[in-house]
Amino acid sequence: MESYKILIKKSAAGELAKISRKDLQKIVRRVRDLEQSPRPSGCRKLSGKDRYRLRQGDYRIVYTVDDSRRIVEVYKIGNRREIYS
Repeated sequence: MESYKILIKKSAAGELAKISRKDLQKIVRRVRDLEQSPRPSGCRKLSGKDRYRLRQGDYRIVYTVDDSRRIVEVYKIGNRREIYS
């Protein structure tokens, strides 16, 4: 099976810089796993949008999947209290 390419938006990359090293390693591992499985168990489709969210502890990863181009685009990464506002 061909893997997906991961694209991280500037906004998500900036948010990564604010996360502690311990949590960052888990989040990066979770994002890399999206290359093989863009809709893993536990991901949820956000209502009203073509976006998904993935939970990693207290953090959420918000992304889209383009199956025709095999691209996963990460839009937001942040604490669950702040990510949806």
